[in-house]
Amino acid sequence: LGLVGQEMYIRNRYQRRVHGIYNQQGKGMVKTYELRTKDEKALIEELAKLKGELAKARIGKVSAAATQVKASKIKVLRKDIARILTVINEKRRTVAHDKFKKKKLKPLDQRIKGTRASRRKLTIFERTRKTKKQQKKLNCNPRRKYAIQAQFSHHFHSCLLYTSDAADERSSVDLGGRRIIKKKN
Repeated sequence: LGLVGQEMYIRNRYQRRVHGIYNQQGKGMVKTYELRTKDEKALIEELAKLKGELAKARIGKVSAAATQVKASKIKVLRKDIARILTVINEKRRTVAHDKFKKKKLKPLDQRIKGTRASRRKLTIFERTRKTKKQQKKLNCNPRRKYAIQAQFSHHFHSCLLYTSDAADERSSVDLGGRRIIKKKN
């Protein structure tokens, strides 16, 4: 495009944006914030009206010579229909969310999605379950504790405690697979 072609393109684009295709007929795009204030019945009526207009515009596109105007009108109508459907869906979801807020079981679309791994990981109950064999083993072999004396500058203190299993405490030290727990005085 030359300089003249660019100026014409910019001017046409500006006119379309400012004046709009529908402003000649007194119609415009549907605003989402306006749709949110309406109730569902009004939204469904407006949806039916827009679908009728879309059908007429598609028929007019095939028969009429002004295909450019019809094509752009079809695009705007389709976007308006999508906006209305989105707002209807939002309203229905909020109603469902309020309905299942205090319930234990929720529909799949109301649950927290999380990650794929988090959805598949075991629950705390499943992780802590033990078989009968494991329970017997734990009962027969309880946790053992050993006291070890350590020498600090010619004073003997009983300060370290060794346990046979891995305890989850902050004051513990792991030494080659064995965990040493500092005894609190």
